Amino acid sequence: MIRVLLADDHEIVRDGLKRILGAAGDLQVAGEAANGDQALALVKANDYDVALLDMSMPGLAGIDLIKRVRIEKPKLRILVLSMHGEQQYATRALKAGASGYLTKDSAAGQLVGAIRKVAAGGVHVSEAAAAGLVSAERAPHQALSDREFEVLRLLAGGRSPTEIAGRLHLSVKTVSTHKTHIQQKLGLSGTADLVRYALEHKLV
Repeated sequence: MIRVLLADDHEIVRDGLKRILGAAGDLQVAGEAANGDQALALVKANDYDVALLDMSMPGLAGIDLIKRVRIEKPKLRILVLSMHGEQQYATRALKAGASGYLTKDSAAGQLVGAIRKVAAGGVHVSEAAAAGLVSAERAPHQALSDREFEVLRLLAGGRSPTEIAGRLHLSVKTVSTHKTHIQQKLGLSGTADLVRYALEHKLV
C-alpha cells in the first residue's frame, strides 16, 4: 500500500482526490493538510511514501514547502499538483526536490499513474512540460531566485508588499528589495511592467 499525504487548501479538492485515490486499491490517503504548515507538521510526525502538494496554499507553500519537506524527510517522494502551467513551475519544483509535477486539469488515471511512478522512484513530468522545460530555461525570469520568483508572482496577482510580507514571513523592506532586484534582472521599470511581464509569460 502506498501511503499518501494530501495537502490542498480546498476541502472539495481533497474530497475529490480521496475518492480517486481510494478507488485505485493500492493507494491510501494517510494524512490530510489544509495548508503548508499543517503539511510540514504531519511530515515531521509521520512516515509517508508520497506527499501530494498543492503549489499555492496559505502560509508555507510552493518552492519553500518543497525545500522544507526535503530537509525533514529527504527520502519522501513529492508530487506537485498545481493549477499553474507546467512550463512556469515544473523546473523550479523539480530543482527544489520534487519528483513530479502535474496540473489539476489532468485525468484521474494520470494522477494515479504519477503517484505510483513517483513512489517507485521515478520522475513524472508530462511531454508538454518536458518540452517546455527546455525553452523555459532561456526565459529572463529563470535568472530570478526562488524567493524573487514568488514575490513576482504575488505582485502580479495583485498582492501589496505588506500582504506579501505577511504571507512569506518577511519584512516589507525585504519585499521591496526583492521587487527592486526583480525589476533590475528583468529590465522593467514598475509594478505595471511586472504585471504585464507575468501575464505575457503566464506566471499568474
